[in-house]
Amino acid sequence: MNYFLSDEEKMIVETCRELAQKKIKPVREHYDAEGIFPWDIVKEMADLGLCGLYIPEEYGGMATQASGGKGIMQLVLSVEELSKVCGGISLAMAATALGTFPILLGATDAQKKKYLPDIASGKKLAAFGLTEADAGSDAGSMRTTAVKKDGRYILNGTKQWITNGGEAETYTVFAMTDKNKGTRGCSCFIVEKGMKGFTFGKKENKMGIRASATRELIFQDCEVPAENLLGGREGMGFIHAVGTLNHSRPGVAAQALGIAAGALDEALAYTRQREQFGTKISSFQAVQHMLANMAVEVEASRSLLYNVARAVDGGATDFAKESAMAKYYASEVAMRVTTNAVQIFGGYGYMKEYPVEKMMRDAKITQIYEGTSQIQLNEIAAKMIKESAAKKK
Repeated sequence: MNYFLSDEEKMIVETCRELAQKKIKPVREHYDAEGIFPWDIVKEMADLGLCGLYIPEEYGGMATQASGGKGIMQLVLSVEELSKVCGGISLAMAATALGTFPILLGATDAQKKKYLPDIASGKKLAAFGLTEADAGSDAGSMRTTAVKKDGRYILNGTKQWITNGGEAETYTVFAMTDKNKGTRGCSCFIVEKGMKGFTFGKKENKMGIRASATRELIFQDCEVPAENLLGGREGMGFIHAVGTLNHSRPGVAAQALGIAAGALDEALAYTRQREQFGTKISSFQAVQHMLANMAVEVEASRSLLYNVARAVDGGATDFAKESAMAKYYASEVAMRVTTNAVQIFGGYGYMKEYPVEKMMRDAKITQIYEGTSQIQLNEIAAKMIKESAAKKK
C-alpha cells in the first residue's frame, strides 16, 4: 500500500534496509546465540544519524517541524525496517528512545541541553527504569525510594528487567519521594552510570531478543544531584511514566511489525523453493491461505501503527487508546505470523539455522513489555467507556 512517505522518510527506510541487510543480517545468528550486545551496529547507527531521529534539531537530533518536531514516524519506520532482520539488535535504538522520552516530555531545558545531544549523536544510550519485582503492570506498587538530603536525593531499591541495563549511560529512574501519596508521590530522576551507589545485577539469560542486554539496576544509597530531578518537581513521576509509554508503545508495535514482516518474507521465499509431492509448496491452497492471512494481518498492523505515528507527529494530545491498540494488535500479529512461519518451514523451522525460529522467540516479548496485551486491552476498554460516558453528557 502507498502510505505517502516523504522523500526523507523513504531515505530513512532505505538507509535502515541497507544497514540491516549488509551489517545486521550476517551477524544476527551469532549475536543471538552468544547474547552479544551490538556495539558495532550501534556505532553504524550513530554514523548514519539514526540515533537522533525522534530528538528535535535544537538538541542535535533530526526531528524537524516537518515531522511535527517529534519524529515518531521516523522512529517507527527505522525500528520496523531493522526489526525485519533482527528484533534484538534493533532494540538498542528502540529502548534508548524509551529511556529518552521522559527527558523529551518532562525535563527542564537545561536537562535537555545536557543529556539529549549525546543521545542524539549515539555517543550515549539510554534506559527506562520503572519495573520492579513486585511492580510490573502495577507500577503504583514500586518500592524504590528517593529521600532528599543535603542538596541531593538518596535512592534505594532495585529495578528489574531493564533493557539496555549496564550498557546505557543515562537512566530515567522512577522512585517514591512520598509513599503516603500513592502514585502522586512518585518522581523521576536522571541517573548516570557511575554515580555513587548505582550498580547492576547479572545479565539475564532470555528466550528471545538475546542481542539486547537486560539487567537489574541496583541503588544502595545512590547519590543523585537534586538538579537531576526530572522537570525539577517531585510527584510528577507517574505522569512522566504514562506519557512516556503512550509515546513509546508505537515503537514496540514497530518492532513487532518488523519481526512479523520479516517472518512473512522468509516464509514466502521458502514456499517458492520447498518441494513436496513433486511441486512447490506455494501451490498448495492450505499454504496460500496461511500466507494470505499473514499478509493481511501485517498490512492491517502497519496501517494502524502508521496512523497513530502520524497523529502524534501531527500534534494529537490524546492518543493513549490508539497507542495501546497499535501495540496490542502488532504484538499479537507478530506472535501469530512467526508461529505460522515456523509451521510453513516444518521441521526446518524448528532448527536454529533457519531465521524463523529466532523470530518466533523474539516476537513473544512484544506481548509482554511496556504493558502486556491484557493491560493494553484494559486501557483500550477504559478509554472507550470514558468516551462513551462523555458523549451522553
